[in-house]
Amino acid sequence: MSLGREIPESSRGRWQLGHGLCRRRSLLAAGARVTIAGRSAERLEAAAARLDGVRSFAADVTREADVERLFAETGELDHLVVTAADIAGAYRLISELDVAAARGLVDSKLIAALLLAKHGAPLLAEGGSITFTSGIAAYRPAPKGVMAAAVNAALAGLARALAVELAPLRVNVVSPGWVDTPIWDTLAGAGKAETLAAMAARLPAGRVGRPEDVAQAVLALVGNTFITGTVLHVDGGHRLV
Repeated sequence: MSLGREIPESSRGRWQLGHGLCRRRSLLAAGARVTIAGRSAERLEAAAARLDGVRSFAADVTREADVERLFAETGELDHLVVTAADIAGAYRLISELDVAAARGLVDSKLIAALLLAKHGAPLLAEGGSITFTSGIAAYRPAPKGVMAAAVNAALAGLARALAVELAPLRVNVVSPGWVDTPIWDTLAGAGKAETLAAMAARLPAGRVGRPEDVAQAVLALVGNTFITGTVLHVDGGHRLV
């Protein structure tokens, strides 16, 4: 793992996550007991089959009743990592943007984060943390990305406010840049490889991100008990170019 040491005992134990296979694998390797949650029972079963020792619960985290039920079933936790986002129809020019799709992104990425913090914080152990996932759109906005920019920026503000309100629990954000994941099959379609290659040529790091880059950043935020109210950028220098 990237921390150069084992995760401290306060960071071992019980984790609650959204999606993200590489992040789950990294947490398991670090000695965590991981619980995953998502709307798709089929995807959850597939993930659990690939990762030994993972518990899974089907829940729609945009619905407060589902979130309450989820935490009632999981019980106490040490850390909460939130990765949920519904991008369907949200990447459009403002003149073409469907309001329902815009609300879907707000609900799945911002309101869900708020609900998970509201109901998860009372169950977090001493030394616990919450980590949200935002993204480069907040810092390098582009056409068709107005809603992504707005929601990702809002998550940074939410984390800062919660870091004060929920202290001594820690609340942070990991902000990935362009990462080679299946989401690009939706965003770029057949042009995925060409699109990612063009970005790699621009970035100071000389490549786009990999899922394990984001997983290592999450572990860093969770393992360092002196970081709170912070956005950790994992973007290959994208904000600089």
